[in-house]
Amino acid sequence: MIARRFPLPLPARVRGRITIAFLAALAAGVGGLALLGISGWFLTGAALAGASGAVAVFNYLLPSAAIRGLAVLRTAARYGERLWSHEAALHALAGLRSTLFTRLAHADGRSAPDFSGGDASARLIGDIAALEDLVVRRPGIPAALGTALVGLGVVLLAGWLAALLLLVVLALLLAVLAQMPPRLSAAPAAEAAAAVSRLRRMLVDYAAARSEIITYGLADRVTSLLCAEADKLDASQRQLTRIEAASSGLLILGSAVAAAATLLASTATPPLTALAVLAATASIEAVAAIARSSAREAAVVEGTARLRSLLALPAPAPAAAPAAADTAKASPSITLGGMCFAPGSRIALIGASGSGKTQVIEALAGLRAPFHALALGGTPLAALSADALRAHIALAPQEPMLIAGTVEDNLRLARGGIDAAAMEEALRTVQLWPRIARMPHGLDTVLGEDGGVLSGGERKRLSIARALLAGRTWLLLDEPSEGLDSATEAALVAALGAWIDARGTGLIIASHRPRPLTLASEQISAAAIPAAAT
Repeated sequence: MIARRFPLPLPARVRGRITIAFLAALAAGVGGLALLGISGWFLTGAALAGASGAVAVFNYLLPSAAIRGLAVLRTAARYGERLWSHEAALHALAGLRSTLFTRLAHADGRSAPDFSGGDASARLIGDIAALEDLVVRRPGIPAALGTALVGLGVVLLAGWLAALLLLVVLALLLAVLAQMPPRLSAAPAAEAAAAVSRLRRMLVDYAAARSEIITYGLADRVTSLLCAEADKLDASQRQLTRIEAASSGLLILGSAVAAAATLLASTATPPLTALAVLAATASIEAVAAIARSSAREAAVVEGTARLRSLLALPAPAPAAAPAAADTAKASPSITLGGMCFAPGSRIALIGASGSGKTQVIEALAGLRAPFHALALGGTPLAALSADALRAHIALAPQEPMLIAGTVEDNLRLARGGIDAAAMEEALRTVQLWPRIARMPHGLDTVLGEDGGVLSGGERKRLSIARALLAGRTWLLLDEPSEGLDSATEAALVAALGAWIDARGTGLIIASHRPRPLTLASEQISAAAIPAAAT
C-alpha cells in the first residue's frame, strides 16, 4: 500500500525496513494487548483467591513472569518500530528530495513551472515532510488490524456474543474513521498547504528585500502581512487538530462501549471476563493508529499531488560536455533575426531600456521561451533541448545568483574538475582576485546568503568568473560592468578581451555603458530582431 502511494519507487532497503517496522508494530500491539489482558486476569484471580482464602495455592509466579516479559517485549518492539520506520522514512525522503531537486535544477526554463524560491522550498521541505505519514505511520495500520483480530479472539473466551458485539463496534469505528476525517480535513489541508507555500514565498522575498524594508520603514507593514498569512495557516491547522481530536474522542467512546458490552455479554469466569474486557479495550486502542493516519490523509494527498507536479518534469539525461580540444569544431553559429554570426563572433546588443536585450540573452541561455527569431547552429531555439543550449552557452546575468557557500563552491557550479589555479586565473581576469586573496580564508571564505559579504559589483564579477570557467563556446554578458568605477571597468574590459582572444570564445554582450561595448566587433539592435514565427 505504501509503495503504491509513494511518488517514487521505494528502494529495496526501504521496503525491507518497512516490513520489519510492521512486524515490530504487530509485536508491540499484540504484546500490549496480552500484557493488559493477563494483568486483568491476574489481579482478578488474585483478588478472588484472597477473598476465598486460597492464596496459598494461587500460582502468582508464572503470571508475574509473563507480565514482566510482555512489558519488555512491548517496549522493545515499540522502540524497534520507531527505529526502523523512521530509518525507512529518512532513506525514502532523502532520495525523493534529491530526485526532485535534480529535476528542478535540470528543468527546461522555457517550459517548466516558474517556482519561486519560497514555493520550491515549501514543496521540497513541507510537502515531503507530509509524506512521512506514509512511511512512519502506515506500518502501524496492518499491525493495528492484526492486533484487533487477536483481541477479538481473546474476547471470544468470554462468549460468542461478547466477540460479536466487539466486532460490531470495531466495524462501525473503522467505517466512520475511514470516511469522516479525510472528508472533513480535505479543505483545511489544502488551505494549510497553500498557506505554507505563500508564507515561505513571502519570507524569501522579504528577506531578499530587507535593506529596502529597513530604508523605507516598512517593517511594521511587512510584519502585519506576514502575521495575516500566518493566521490563515494557524486557522487551518487548528481545524485539522480539532478533526484529529474528534477522532480520538470517538475512540475513547468506542473503548467504553466495547468494555461495557464485553462485561455485560460475558459468560466466562470473573478472571476471564476481566481479561476479555481489557482485551476489548486494547483492541479499540489499537485502532488509534488508523484514526491518526485517516485524520492526516488529506494532508498526505495534498502534498503528494503537489510533488507529482514536480515529478512530471522529465528526468535529466546524462550528457558529457564537449572536450576542450573539440570546442572550436563543436562551436555553432548564432542567428539573430536575419543575421548569422559565425563561431567566435563578438556581438553587442544595443537599444534603450526595455528594447529586449535581456530577453534575447535569457532566451539564448534557455531561461525563457524565445520571443525573437533566434537560432543556434541553424536550428531555431524552440527546436533545441535545454541540454543542447547549455552545452554551448555560458551566462553572466544582470542579476547574478550566488549560493550561501564559499567562493570555491560558487565557482565550482560552472563545471566539475576546476582546480584552484583555474579559479585564480578567472578571478584575476574579472579583477576580483585581490579582494578574494585578502579574505580570511581565500577561496574557502563563506560568502553567506546570496553573496552577502560581497558588494553588488563584486557579486557580478564573481558571476562572470563562473561563466568564464564554464568553458562554453559562447559567452553571454548582461551589463557586466554595472556598479564598477571607471578604472576597474577598464581593467575588466581589457582582461576579458584577452581571455576571449586566447580561447576564441564567441561573445554576446548587452550594456548601457560604452566601454564594455568595445569588446564587440559588430552591433545589432535588439528592437530590430524580428519576432519568431508562430
